[in-house]
This record gives sequence, C-alpha cells and structure tokens, in this order.
Amino acid sequence: MCGIVGYTGTRPCQEILLAGLERLEYRGYDSAGISLIANGGVDSVKAVGNLSKLRAAVNGGSSTAVSGIGHTRWATHGRVTEENCHPHDDASSRVHVVMNGIVENWTDLKQRLQAGGASFTSETDTEVVAHLIASVYDGDIVEAVRLAYNELRGHYAFVAMHADESDTLVGARHECPLVAGVGEGETFIASAIPAFLGDTRRIQLVEDGEIVAITPEGARFLDASGTAVQREVREVDWDVETAEKGGYDTFMLKEIHEQADAVAETVADRLAHGTVELGDIGIADDHLSALRRVVIVACGTSYHAGLIGRYAIESWSRVPVEMDVASEFRYRDPVIDERDLVIGITQSGETADTLAAMRLAREKGARVLAITNVMGSQATRDCDGVLFTRAGLEIGVAATKTFVAQVAAMYLFALKLAAVHDTLERERLERLVSELRGLSHKVGQLVESVDAPVRVVAKRWLKAGFFLYLGRNAGLAVALEGALKLKEIAYVPTDAYAAGEMKHGPIALLDERTPVVCVATDSPVLDKVLSNVSETRARGAHVLALATDGNTEVAKHAEEVVYVPSTDWLLQPLLAVIPLQLLAYHIARGKGLNVDQPRNLAKTVTVE
Repeated sequence: MCGIVGYTGTRPCQEILLAGLERLEYRGYDSAGISLIANGGVDSVKAVGNLSKLRAAVNGGSSTAVSGIGHTRWATHGRVTEENCHPHDDASSRVHVVMNGIVENWTDLKQRLQAGGASFTSETDTEVVAHLIASVYDGDIVEAVRLAYNELRGHYAFVAMHADESDTLVGARHECPLVAGVGEGETFIASAIPAFLGDTRRIQLVEDGEIVAITPEGARFLDASGTAVQREVREVDWDVETAEKGGYDTFMLKEIHEQADAVAETVADRLAHGTVELGDIGIADDHLSALRRVVIVACGTSYHAGLIGRYAIESWSRVPVEMDVASEFRYRDPVIDERDLVIGITQSGETADTLAAMRLAREKGARVLAITNVMGSQATRDCDGVLFTRAGLEIGVAATKTFVAQVAAMYLFALKLAAVHDTLERERLERLVSELRGLSHKVGQLVESVDAPVRVVAKRWLKAGFFLYLGRNAGLAVALEGALKLKEIAYVPTDAYAAGEMKHGPIALLDERTPVVCVATDSPVLDKVLSNVSETRARGAHVLALATDGNTEVAKHAEEVVYVPSTDWLLQPLLAVIPLQLLAYHIARGKGLNVDQPRNLAKTVTVE
C-alpha cells in the first residue's frame, strides 16, 4: 500500500530515488524517507507529509552516494511520525530496511530481540526486520536476509542494505509485489515498475517466496532455502499511465485485483490471540461497554458498507444499530445523546454530508468514530476516534477496494464490540477472527476464478435495458452496491430491492427481457430468498444468482449461478460483491465506456 525504490550503480542516486518515489505517489502515502550508503556509513533523511517535505529535508543536498533505498509510507503499525517513517535501521545504523505490508509475528520477534539487548526507537514492525537482519549478519547481507526471511510471518516485501556492502541491495517478497529493473552498469528494485520506468524498461519479476540480490552488474535470485533460481529479463512497452495501472487496462480493474491486499492490510495486525485489538481508535472500552446504541451515517457506497456493519454489530454484539443516509440525518433533528456512538464512514474523509452529520452528533453529546481511508482528512479532525482502512489510493471513481476495506473495518469493530459486551462464546469469537483473517486469501482466489464466468454473463446481457437486484438481510447491501456499480459505470437503469418487498411494486417491471441478479449466498434466510427467486422466474425473468461453494439448491432456481468461497454467512457479503463489481465492469467495457471516469461523477463529494 506504499512505495519502495532502490538503486545501485555508478550514478549519484539521491535524485534517482526521489524521482522514483514521485512516480509512486499515485499509491498514496503519509510520509517518506531515503537512506544512502556514503563514506562507510548510511545517511538517512525522513519527513512526514508529501514528497516536497522530503525534498526540503534533503535541502538540495548533493550526495555522491551510488547506492540507496527510498520509501513512501502508508501507516499500519504506529502513528504518522518521523520516528515511524521508513527507512528503519538497527541500533548501529548499519542495516537499513524499507518494507511494504505487515509482519504478523513482529511482537514476538521484538520481545526476543529486546531480551537479547536490542533497543527500539519506533512503533513499527519494519524496525523489527532491521534488528532481526542485524542479529544474524555475519558479513553476508544476502544470507542475513535469507535467515531473517525464514522467521517472518505475514504478507510483505522489503529491501535491505548494509553499510559494509555498499554495492548490494537485497529484496525479499512474500505476497506483496517487488520487481527488479536492469540497466547498463546499474540495477533498480521497486514495488512497482513506474519507479524506474524513465531509466529502463528491462525488468525481472520477483516471484512469491523469493529473495533477490542486486548489484550494479545485475540481479541474482534464490529461494528461501538458498537455492539459486533463474528469472528471465523481460522488456515492457508501457507508457507511464499504463505502468501505473500495473499492466491492467484500467485503474478500476487493477483496484478490483488489489482487493485482497486491501482487506489484508486492514485486518491483519488488528487480529491477535483469537480476538480484535483496536487500541488505536481512540474510543475506550468502558465507553463501548456503556453504549445505548450505535448510529451509522454515510453516503453512497459507504452507506452500503455501513448496512453490512449494522447486521454484524447487531448479530454479534446485540447492540442496537440505527442506519441513516448522512444527508438525511443532518437535517432531521435526530434524537441522540452521550449514550450513543455515531460512526461516520467516508472513504475520502471529506464527504460534506457525512462530515456535517458527524459534527451534529458531537454537538448533541455523542461520541463519534470515523472510518476513513485518508490520514489527515477532515473526518479525522471532526471525531473522537478513527478506524483507518488501509486500501491505498483509489484512482477509479467507482469504489471497489475501498468498499471491501470499509466492510472489513466494520467487521473488526463489530467483533470488538462483541468482545467488550461478552456476547459471543469464546469458540465462536475465535472462529470468526480466524475466518476474517483468512478472508483476504479467499478474495484473491475469487477475483481470479470468477472473472471468466462473469464475462460470459456480461456479454449475454450487454444490451439489457434494465436490471433488478434482490437480496435479504446482509445480502440486501450487496444487491444495493452491485446495482450502484452498474448505474455508475455502465449507465444502465437498475433497481435494488429487499427481496421480500418485490411484490410491493417491482414485480410489475419483470418480463422475459429482464435480468434479475439475486444474492443467494448461504444464510438463515436463504429459503426465503429462493422463494422470491421462483416468483421472478414465474414472470419470465432470467435469474443470475450468487451462491456459496458447495450449495446445490440454488442452481435449481436460476438460469446462471456464480459461486463464491464458503465462510461465515455474515462475512460472505464481502466476497459476494466482487462478482457484481466485475459484472458492472465488463458490461461497461463492452459498451466502450470509460470506467475510471464515469460521466457526472467525482471521487470525493465535498459539497452538498
């Protein structure tokens, strides 16, 4: 969710690193830093804020260093401070590391290293990696990285260097991207190709589970056991925008494929020992335990994430939840006081109606929790506490990865509330925590497996003039979000309804030309959903159903079925929305539309 760049060669590299970081700005970040091997040591400069702050901190320096690493950080472990900014080093400042992702066993490693005398200066898991490498270093930085890599658990990519080996950088990858760039007498390493695209188009991909050592002469690759592996040199023929898209046709498609990372980043370090740790949100447990109710306010896609959260909070914690559109809440003189917690959900942190609703709630005495993706946004200043999603910068106007990150954050909060209120049996809580932790893997599998069958459906219904979406319980929120995506990017009229309400009007719209999309994943109300589906087919409608892997009943009630992985039924909405994102995407692309910039829409609604 942030940017890595490294260089070793013959040219002074300070400006090369800064320029590389600027090419990665589209990924989003809150701080930045560089480290350069120079004069037998390492010079490191860091700054909170955008890259102009880092340039100012460098102050036009003319370092002659020809090896170094740089990083733009999107905070996960630790606050946004200069101390937590990358690169991180060991106590002797000989080993420097930049990292993306999360090391899940960092606290255990930190305790072990502290017992051995290590002293830490930050709140980050990355500093643990630097100390770990230093603890096993014996004159060979490649071997030290390999040994350290085998002790790390999580999903991450990092690059390390040692002051005593000035021409060598070593990267390691586990489920986060890393790529080497091959130049003439110089080699690059980065989290994404745009970082060095202005210098070389020759690349070598670092595969999952691999370690790569780069010198000015090139890159050599090995696996975790130390066995050498071969990686071909490829030439990319990309312009800068294509490179920023990672080779995908559009930002939206790229962001759909980034959803596994968005979920993993949002939940990973907040799940520990069978429970949820949200000590950073600023709302104390004693306040949570005394709540009369939760009120959720949001707009658009964020509203749909809130709806899913409503079902989870009420089911797991038994705390009543009121859900409202922020633009309505702010004008209806709501009855609210200090016994309530108001949750404002806004991806950008700048949505005008949601901000106004949050301020109104605080004026009436309620505590306010913001769920947002953007550090330093107005929402973070208009609240009592913040639960950050960690989806990274989203370029496409239609929300995809930010939506699933919001849903994941709502699940975290619901489980936290359940733990505080002691409303779930220990075994049930631990099972839900385990399922939530594994959800990102299922998202990744689903994005890859479901695309082809959804393309077929999209092609068949490319010219349909109207779609009806149906769902019940948490599936209703999925139907609402799926319908919104089709409206937003394909400009197709849609209606999304609670399936039980279909006979109160919408059924009059159905005929043999009408595709009906039904969320029929496993749930306590599945039988009711299938009854509603049968009613639509009796009117000649064509049904596309979303079902859970292993279910054989749904196929008897639909012309087409798309399956999503099995998990707890209240977690399934996060998975079920993905085929609907792709359905809208492929219909829009089939119509030749610009999915990244749909007409009349903006990414952030800062006015009423």
